[in-house]
Amino acid sequence: MTLDSTRPREDVPFCLPPLERMAPSSFAVPPGAVDTHAHVVAADRDAYPMVTERTYTPHPATEQAYLSMLDAQGMARGVLVQISVYGTDNRYMLQVLRRHPDRLRGIGVVAPSVTDAELEAMHAAGVRGLRINVLFGGGIGFDAMETLAHRIAGLGWHMQFLMDARQLPALMPRMRKLPVPGVIDHMGHMPVSEGIDSAGFQAMRSLLQDHGWWAKLSGAYRISERHDDYGDVTAWARALIDAAPDQLVWGSDWPHVHLPRMVDTGKLRNQLTDWAPAPEVRRRILVDNPQRLYDFRPV
Repeated sequence: MTLDSTRPREDVPFCLPPLERMAPSSFAVPPGAVDTHAHVVAADRDAYPMVTERTYTPHPATEQAYLSMLDAQGMARGVLVQISVYGTDNRYMLQVLRRHPDRLRGIGVVAPSVTDAELEAMHAAGVRGLRINVLFGGGIGFDAMETLAHRIAGLGWHMQFLMDARQLPALMPRMRKLPVPGVIDHMGHMPVSEGIDSAGFQAMRSLLQDHGWWAKLSGAYRISERHDDYGDVTAWARALIDAAPDQLVWGSDWPHVHLPRMVDTGKLRNQLTDWAPAPEVRRRILVDNPQRLYDFRPV
């Protein structure tokens, strides 16, 4: 991967900045709640150059802005995911993790040539998984998943997949053999118009129910055909919750990069009242499940 630290590329669109305010919570956020999906972006482009292969150019989403967002949401804890624009340069995310060892965990992006020492240092910083990304430039693809999964099995990590779930049926034979669990981003990142009877959704549900995999209840605006309340995602999310309530976590996907219109992070959190009306189920999704998956201290 090549780096671009000084000049913006005219062919790479700039993202909208996240909103400064968010809707208040429509439910009592339980103590110990975790937002399991967000990104940080440094303000200093020279110190933290972005890869030229990136699909978009985000606004800064600094450590302080991120922590303020967590506080405003009522989230006690958070999980940072290495953003694609930095490729395998995890430095900024790792610095933020090291400053908040009790509150934050991370998902890294590394090449198959990563050393054991580098993985161990990432573990000490709070990393608990690696991401495969085939949707945005700067990611590591499917070719590396077996190698990386075996490299991290001894650390107790998992593999996280940013992919279109319509690819799952063809990949299932490989994925079922991985020595670590997998986590599927954004409820499969496929259009909900495909329906819950589609082969992609059924494959995702099988991974959760039969193979100990996980999914993130996040990114409704990435799979919806509606741009008001994303109401067409409700049946999709409920079907996942009905199938595997102990294998799901929630994430905001802040700062909501690569979108034509900016979304309200608070409204996204409030979708949980429709997706999981029972407070005890919301607690499992927000507290108990991510506590297990990301190795947080029990609350």
